[in-house]
Amino acid sequence: MRKFVLLIAVLFISLPAYAETIRLGDRSYRIELPANPKGAPLILALHGGGGDPDQFASASGLGRAATRAGFAVVFPAGTGRRGDRLLTWNGGYCCGSAARRGVNDLTFLTDVIRDAASRFGVDGTGVYLTGMSNGAIMAETFAARNPGLVRAVAGVAGTMDTQRTRVKGQVPALIIHGTADSMVPYEGGQGDTSITRTDFASVASVVQAFLAPWGSVTKASRTIDRKDDGTSVTVTDYASGSAVVLRLITIEGGAHHWPGGRKARLSEGKTQEIDANAEILRFFKAYP
Repeated sequence: MRKFVLLIAVLFISLPAYAETIRLGDRSYRIELPANPKGAPLILALHGGGGDPDQFASASGLGRAATRAGFAVVFPAGTGRRGDRLLTWNGGYCCGSAARRGVNDLTFLTDVIRDAASRFGVDGTGVYLTGMSNGAIMAETFAARNPGLVRAVAGVAGTMDTQRTRVKGQVPALIIHGTADSMVPYEGGQGDTSITRTDFASVASVVQAFLAPWGSVTKASRTIDRKDDGTSVTVTDYASGSAVVLRLITIEGGAHHWPGGRKARLSEGKTQEIDANAEILRFFKAYP
């Protein structure tokens, strides 16, 4: 009986205080709220290509982790062809029908921020963005073009189009990427398992793009290798004065996935060295 009560308590604690799917025109977003949503800092979490808000919320576990830390989390929906549940974002050079049709996702995300702030009372004056793969491309692109709206951005396994996108202001950035990513290669180009013919930008070019507005920075690195899982992690911090303005987490041997998330089909390259949710929330908290 005691174990049963304990299990129920753990399950209850792991759930967000509130979750709902909101229709916004012909699109939607899922929102998960903390116990006290009034003025709560807002995270936009963008699913990968072929995903959707519910899938990403479940696979990443970000909503549960973030709401416990006092954040509100919005999982917006990309677009697909009529009746298609395989949704994508128009990140410029990627991906799918959203990019081909020139969907204005920059405006949609701005509308989501305004609607969530108006409807739920969360803080829409400065938001945090994160995303996986195509979602990371979209998150970085939005942050680069709207620095006044973004407190910090975190991209996982995705690189924005640095040839056509300039970072217009100072945005703290966290980049998490594996060197064995065969969908969005760490060094750039088209991956062996890429679902598009995009020549992706390199991780190094994204780092330089987000560092450019900061001017002179210092650099320090450390290595994490505690698990026997075939991967190790190099954390490189770029600081302006005493503040880390960009953190690059390179997963040596890491594949295309959300560290700490669920992806049963991945047999190798799935690191146990870090948890993406923990790293992202730690970084975001440094920029309240």
